[in-house]
Amino acid sequence: MQPGTPDQEWREDCAPRRVLELFATKWTSMVLHTLHARHGGVARTGVLQRSLPGISQKMLTQTLRDMEASGLLTRHVRDTAPPMVEYRLTDLGQRFVEPVELLYGWGRDNADALDQLAPRPSSRRV
Repeated sequence: MQPGTPDQEWREDCAPRRVLELFATKWTSMVLHTLHARHGGVARTGVLQRSLPGISQKMLTQTLRDMEASGLLTRHVRDTAPPMVEYRLTDLGQRFVEPVELLYGWGRDNADALDQLAPRPSSRRV
């Protein structure tokens, strides 16, 4: 393959595929949005869980760990009794919030079009 060919542009490790991989779970973008828009980039675990109806404790923990491993947020444990854990968006996380906010804004502005979509079999939409 030569650089710049369609085959090269869509190889398995190309940027668009890596972006989609990052957002393969629905909760990643929602955690980014919630941390940014509702909590100024910093929130404790319990606050995040209350801010994300429908997420289980297990899924939140898994998503936060994945996001920390990816470099999107950092975990800070305060030396209190009991220990208090905070999650903070990193500079990289702040960069990823931009397209998420654009996409969520588009969704709000085009809710009528989204309402016209037939629900997928796995959808919880009523």
